[in-house]
Amino acid sequence: MDEGKYLVRLARLAVEEFIKTRKVIEVPSDVPQRLLQDNYGVFTTIDSFIDGERELRGCIGYPRGKVNTAKATIDSALAAAFDDPRFTPLRQEELNGVTFEVSVLSPLERIDVHPRDLPSHIEVGRHGLVIQHGFSGGLLLPQVPVEYCWDSMTFLNEACVKASMPPDCWIEDGVEIYLYEAQIFRETIPRGDVEERDLIRELRRCGSK
Repeated sequence: MDEGKYLVRLARLAVEEFIKTRKVIEVPSDVPQRLLQDNYGVFTTIDSFIDGERELRGCIGYPRGKVNTAKATIDSALAAAFDDPRFTPLRQEELNGVTFEVSVLSPLERIDVHPRDLPSHIEVGRHGLVIQHGFSGGLLLPQVPVEYCWDSMTFLNEACVKASMPPDCWIEDGVEIYLYEAQIFRETIPRGDVEERDLIRELRRCGSK
């Protein structure tokens, strides 16, 4: 948990310093050593936080290891803030109204079963998805189907759409599907405490809708 808190603080620091100085920060000297020795995939998500509700403001990352986790967090945070093509670059006046979230990904594992069996091998609240076919590919983080209350088949369909392919692309020959898990840490409010998300607990609210 302490390392997760560190990464969220580092993501915010990287963005704030770039806005002020237009410079990319170096990995700080007080970084926990484990964050320099591993190379997990990392995604940074920035949400606008309005009246307790979150709305996506940017999300970019790396599904596979990139140098080390600390450096990957810096780079993904800057990309989420300034390079997400769905949004305009983050402005200084927004910093007090957004939350930062960092997802640390396990290595990708290819799932090789008959297409009809795929939904039963995907656990919403645990797995994230990567779909790859030739030069087309798409990734959805584990928190996405939880936030939208999708079942595993809808999750597969939406991952295909994210990869710019038909929703049922996962039944086609040649499509590669990878699963992974993630630890997810986020600010509870802008500049607030950092929590580790429990997606299984969050998923229970879908049953009450």
